[in-house]
Formats: sequence, structure tokens, C-alpha cells
Amino acid sequence: MKSILLIGLGRFGRHIALHLNELGHQVMAVDHVEERVDAAMPFVTNAQIGDSTNAAFLESLGIRNFDVCIVAVGNDFQSSLETTSLLKELGAKLVVSRAARDVQAKFLLHNGADEVVYPEKQLAKWTAIRYTADHILDYIELDEEHAIFEIPVPGNWAGQSIGQIDIRKKYNINIMGIRKNGKLELSVSPDMVMEAENTMLVLGSNKDLQKCFHI
Repeated sequence: MKSILLIGLGRFGRHIALHLNELGHQVMAVDHVEERVDAAMPFVTNAQIGDSTNAAFLESLGIRNFDVCIVAVGNDFQSSLETTSLLKELGAKLVVSRAARDVQAKFLLHNGADEVVYPEKQLAKWTAIRYTADHILDYIELDEEHAIFEIPVPGNWAGQSIGQIDIRKKYNINIMGIRKNGKLELSVSPDMVMEAENTMLVLGSNKDLQKCFHI
């Protein structure tokens, strides 16, 4: 369990708060809009109405006590930038800030952000890949060159074991898990037999994945 400071309770911030609550973390939520703070109260540990660009207000929260500070401010980049900078000045251990464009990310990283997330950009890329390839069921980008895909077992692989297919040697791709009847099995072994109705999680470089599965 971690102690999280979440600043910004718009749609993105609310979703983060909900998931942090499901994961069992302690969340202090902050927004300058009272209605947003009231709406978040059922699924956060504590919440306060306040201006995150006010150094005295932020300092009163005890910034150094949080494991992670998340700046989820979406529509006011100036406030996001000022908040990010103040958090780092006040001794925040880890600052993660939201960006909508590359230029915003550069400013945030130069002004205190340890990491930057692009919710719209990342979702747009996932959507483009997921819905333009008939056989991709899910997609996780690991970095610019590597990814994990969930795809159906190719028809000519059905009935063969993972060892017989030898995908690692032939294509430099690893099978990370097999989904059977909706349940994900991560303990894969060379003698596990692939079935036509299964799907599999495969990890590799984008180039190797595209070559192997004609993506």
C-alpha cells in the first residue's frame, strides 16, 4: 500500500482515484472545485478543496509524506506546470504529471516532473492498433520498440505444444500467457498444447511481432 497525493479530480483524475481505491492505496485528493471533491469522497482516504498553485496550501499537506504525487490537471496547463514545480521544490519523492502534447511534456520534465503520462495520446494509439487489425484483442506498449499483444492462436499452431512451435528461436518472441475459457494462465511451459479457441499474450519487438503475425 502506498500513500498517494492526487491533484485534479476531472474525469481523468476521478478514474485514477477509483482505481487507486480498488488497489487499496491511501489517497489524498485535491481540487479547487468543491463539487469534484465531494464526488470523490466515497473512494478516497481524504480530500481537500484548495489551490494547488499556492505553495502554503501544498506545504500544509505534508508533501514529503507521500510516496507518489500525481498531477492530473487537464484543462489548465499553467496550473499543472506551477503545481508540478512546487511539488518538487517542496520535496516530493516522485511527481507524475499529465501532458496532452510533446511540448507540454518537455516543460513538465524540465520543471519538476519525474515522469509524464499522455492519456489521450496513449489511448488513441491503442485504439488505432486494436481496431484496425482484426486479430489483435489487446495491446500494451512497453516502449517505442517493444509491445505485448493478445491474439488468437493461429490455426496452424493448434494442437502443437509451445516447444514444438519454438516461437522464441524462430521469431525471437516470447509467449507470456495463454487465455483459456476467459481465464489467463501465466505458468506456460514448453509442453503446453495450444488450442484453436485459446488466445495468447506474446511479447517481442514490434518488428518481430509484425513479421510473425502479419500485423
